[in-house]
Amino acid sequence: MKSLVAVLFCFFLITTCTKKTIEPEKQPEKGRVEWEKTFGGSSYEYGFSVLQTSDGGYIIAGTTYLLRAYETDAYLVKTDESGDALWTKTYGENDFDEGNSIQQTSDGGYIIAGYTSEPFGLGWADVYLIKTDPSGTIQWTKTIGGDSSDVGTSVQQTKDGGYIVTGWTNSFSAGDKDVYLIKTDANGDTLWTKIYGGAEDDKGNSVQQTFDGGYIIAGYKEAFGDADIYLIKTDSLGDALWTETYGSYKHDCGYSVQQTTDGGYIITGTTESFGAGKRDVYLVKTDESGDILWTKTCGGTNDEKAYSVEQTLDGGYIVVGFTKSFGEGWEDVYLIKTDSNGDTLWTKTYGGTLQDFGRSVKQTTDGGYIIAGYTHSFGAGYYDVYLLKIEP
Repeated sequence: MKSLVAVLFCFFLITTCTKKTIEPEKQPEKGRVEWEKTFGGSSYEYGFSVLQTSDGGYIIAGTTYLLRAYETDAYLVKTDESGDALWTKTYGENDFDEGNSIQQTSDGGYIIAGYTSEPFGLGWADVYLIKTDPSGTIQWTKTIGGDSSDVGTSVQQTKDGGYIVTGWTNSFSAGDKDVYLIKTDANGDTLWTKIYGGAEDDKGNSVQQTFDGGYIIAGYKEAFGDADIYLIKTDSLGDALWTETYGSYKHDCGYSVQQTTDGGYIITGTTESFGAGKRDVYLVKTDESGDILWTKTCGGTNDEKAYSVEQTLDGGYIVVGFTKSFGEGWEDVYLIKTDSNGDTLWTKTYGGTLQDFGRSVKQTTDGGYIIAGYTHSFGAGYYDVYLLKIEP
């Protein structure tokens, strides 16, 4: 009997000790930085657009400021998969040139949209389209516009091998500025242009070809000094099928649009009409007719703005911009991951004690994210291009 009691007592001790050594499984940290890089010299460099290239590396388009000449050039940085620079290129001569948007083309090269001022253009500023080979060497450039100011903000290669560009025009507008849509062939020669807008400022910030061969444009539309998000759906010839505005009585603006897998659209930007702070990140999901399915705001008691949104492989969304409410510095890069209903799953801030901005985000082939923007906290100059790879 005593031996049986002893055995049971030992069993109790073993199982109790075993239970005490089991710890709950730790969840992996969301949004952790895999690596970060800066690019630039002693002056100002800004990154506005990024994507992962077919070789697994990354390409960034932006602007570099030539301090001694008081001029800017379009700036292109190509990296390997670890973010180390393979080459950099600048484009433009004299005055001001800027690269706002980039896409890799079907031949492995790149198409960049931005603007150029004298001496290339017809007016003070013209839409500037640059086509390069895979090494960044120029194959052709085009300027498009009139005798005033015209700017390209977004470009995409179309199914026919040509290009679609949006931005804004002061040369051909009915008001101060109007949304500008340009369709070119594969050589950059203009096939048609379209203008959309009213008596006040209207700008196009993002364009994408839709499943039906038409186009979707997001930007903003002013009325009586305030503004709403402006969404324009066109057919394949650029004729408007419908337009919608989203917002309320203050300033609301759309910076990025993407067609979603259900045929609708996701838009991000900023809102003063809703949210908790002065300006908040604004996320709008619509159906294929532009009718709102839901809207979300994200931010604190200060300023937040989002510049880029993409639907992720899990059906949710990834958004990047900047925040003044959270983080370590004056402004920090602000990354937001949501589910398919726009509900926030997690947020992250990145940067130092000064100013850091996120301007473009894409999901990478490993399930992580690549962010491009610019930083005043790190780097060699006053502002440098800021590239962050986020772990899956």
